[in-house]
Amino acid sequence: MIAEIQTWVVKEPWLNIHCSLGEGPYYEPGTNTLRFVDIIKKQLHTVGLAEGPRSLKTLQFDQPVGVTADIEGLDPSKQVLVGGKGGIYILERETGKLELLNKFYDEPHKERDEALRSNDGAVDPQGRFWVATMNDFHVNPLTDAGVLFRFNTDLTRHSLRRSLIIPNSVGWSCDQKTMYFTHSTEKRIIAFDYFPGSGSISNERVFWQYEGAGDPDGFKIDSEGNIWQAIYGDSKVIKISPEGKVVGEVLYPTRCITCPVFIGTELWVTTAGDGDEKETESKRYGGAIFKVDVGVTGLKENKFKLDDDLKR
Repeated sequence: MIAEIQTWVVKEPWLNIHCSLGEGPYYEPGTNTLRFVDIIKKQLHTVGLAEGPRSLKTLQFDQPVGVTADIEGLDPSKQVLVGGKGGIYILERETGKLELLNKFYDEPHKERDEALRSNDGAVDPQGRFWVATMNDFHVNPLTDAGVLFRFNTDLTRHSLRRSLIIPNSVGWSCDQKTMYFTHSTEKRIIAFDYFPGSGSISNERVFWQYEGAGDPDGFKIDSEGNIWQAIYGDSKVIKISPEGKVVGEVLYPTRCITCPVFIGTELWVTTAGDGDEKETESKRYGGAIFKVDVGVTGLKENKFKLDDDLKR
């Protein structure tokens, strides 16, 4: 007997912005705003939730930005941390200036650096920034050059997992004993034993394997320990229990769901454009922002604890 799962159906977008590759949604409670990136168009969008879609503001960059995070002690309406093309940066939001904090690689390498960019990432409960890099398939063909990096609060850089093709979200269990990491290319969420004091990981294993046609993309974890995993290409977000069982799904009218974020008990998602001309309905809403109330809150976002003497 197949167990029933809870299902939510979303029919219309909240913001039909038509991102090429919407990603990295991040809620700012202090200003009640949502920020998210368009990696392909090299943009950061910000929209006020009380004011609605008409409040949309856009920053244009000269490089792709994959993920953003708040920095402890700094006003996120003015400065945030970003994973960019060649490293991690502080973004001055009033001017759009990106100030490099540390590179992914110390030595230049023309072929690697041309296609290098960050993808997804997150700050761990101890305030360290984890970000994954990949070979940008809009520049060169995909390779296994991707790496999962950890930047400590003193900006020292550590590589934790290599030989990645399309690395994606990182997150931590409620008890901080397990770290989860999505490798889209292998269609799986990988689990590691996580050691909070050092940030080290061990005992790599497959936590959950997707058997559908699409690919797992970004995820967020709720306050009950469930993983809400976006499935790129299959029009849904899947809710996965701490035991690795599918217990729910959210269905959308466009195929390319990229990354979720919790705002209260609402699950908001970014999406990407659908290039398939046969998918008329999916193309109509591809790249839009959607929301739905799923009755549970997410874990609080952690802030990057950049050492005080390194703050600009």
